Amino acid sequence: MKNLTNLITIFRREGAAYFNSAIAYIFIIVFVLLNGGLFMTQFFLIGRADMRPFFGTLPFLLAVFLPAVTMRLWAEEKRGNTLELLLTFPMATHELVLGKFLASFLFYLVALMGTFTIPTMIQILGHPDLGPIFGGYIGAAFLGAFFLAVGIFISGLCRDQIVAFILAMIICFGLYLLGTEYLASSIDGWIPGLGSLLRHYVGSAGHFDSFAKGIVDNRDVLYFAIGTVLFMVLNGFWLEGRMRPGAKKIFTTATAICAGIFLMTNWLFGAIPLGRFDLTDGRIYT
Repeated sequence: MKNLTNLITIFRREGAAYFNSAIAYIFIIVFVLLNGGLFMTQFFLIGRADMRPFFGTLPFLLAVFLPAVTMRLWAEEKRGNTLELLLTFPMATHELVLGKFLASFLFYLVALMGTFTIPTMIQILGHPDLGPIFGGYIGAAFLGAFFLAVGIFISGLCRDQIVAFILAMIICFGLYLLGTEYLASSIDGWIPGLGSLLRHYVGSAGHFDSFAKGIVDNRDVLYFAIGTVLFMVLNGFWLEGRMRPGAKKIFTTATAICAGIFLMTNWLFGAIPLGRFDLTDGRIYT
């Protein structure tokens, strides 16, 4: 019960920092308008009641917007010299990390729900297949959680928010683009086989694309879940290093181990059919 109380305390503290700020609402409005504007441009060009263009551009916007959401979470604590004070409170590191993550995830979900006007409009104008729309939003939640975990981890490593934003954005873009066929084939041209390896076991584009097609594959769910948890675990090790200087040596080892776990689990599960749900009308992928 005490652990839950601590978690709720951090969650409410960070949630208030988001939702009591006028900048946060400007952020949500810009996010919704930018998504809507990019989609509408393509929607009238293709002339179909289809949200694939929306989910095609969403990951690139998330790679920019979500690092902006997380850049302050730890960097601001260090810059304001409140991190050491926070670490003296009777709270476990996982409570601090999870509380900040859940607050940022809630803020992201609110922003994402602002785009629900798009499928509503499509439903009025035509007769879309709702399966890929539902699947795409499920994938957007998983991809967003993954990018948020990356951003929070990077924020912990940086004292300056702008540096945290830029580094997290580069990593989020990198993780997504490594899953694209174009980059994979380019890397294969330099080092045969490496691009395909990175695309299947590291890059997130292919995993997200499955959701956007209306397919909820358990392997894709595991990819995002494992990646999110591992970055949060690394964030916890970083905090332990701040609390106990002797634990800093463990952080480097933990980083290598987590990277190995991420690669191994994706390699093992990637070749094993774990079941999937085809949400499309007529089950066209079944």
